Amino acid sequence: MAISPTLQKYLAAENIQYEVIPHELSMTSTRTAEACHISGDCLAKSIVLRRDGQYMLAILPASHHLRLSDLRTKLGDSVDMADESEINRLFSDCAHGAVPAVGKCYGLDSIVDDSIEAQPEIYMEAGDHQTLLHMGHAQFARLTADAQHGRFSSHD
Repeated sequence: MAISPTLQKYLAAENIQYEVIPHELSMTSTRTAEACHISGDCLAKSIVLRRDGQYMLAILPASHHLRLSDLRTKLGDSVDMADESEINRLFSDCAHGAVPAVGKCYGLDSIVDDSIEAQPEIYMEAGDHQTLLHMGHAQFARLTADAQHGRFSSHD
């Protein structure tokens, strides 16, 4: 599959510069970081959230886990994690569980954890479990310019 068509079209329209990095099949972001010999601190993973009948992405480093209580403090008590069927419907051109860290191209708002913002380079899933995108911080910042920001994760 490589890059999801929705993501590829969006990146081209926004003139985002990136490198495609193929890797061995891996089903978790931690294993992907290991397979690509990169720090989990700079691999952006996405968690799909449900909030007031809408969906949004929480973007955080693969080396961290989500603190839902912190997100609820920031966004309100109605925040919960979406279930697999909702995620598959929203990201129908992606492999199950390979959600890119770009909500805007899928019509979703995002919230970005401050710890991923500190990274000079960012990697993210491209829409399958065998392809990463690599870009500099400035490109990632352009992709997440409209996103909310905050601290809602902790290092594993």
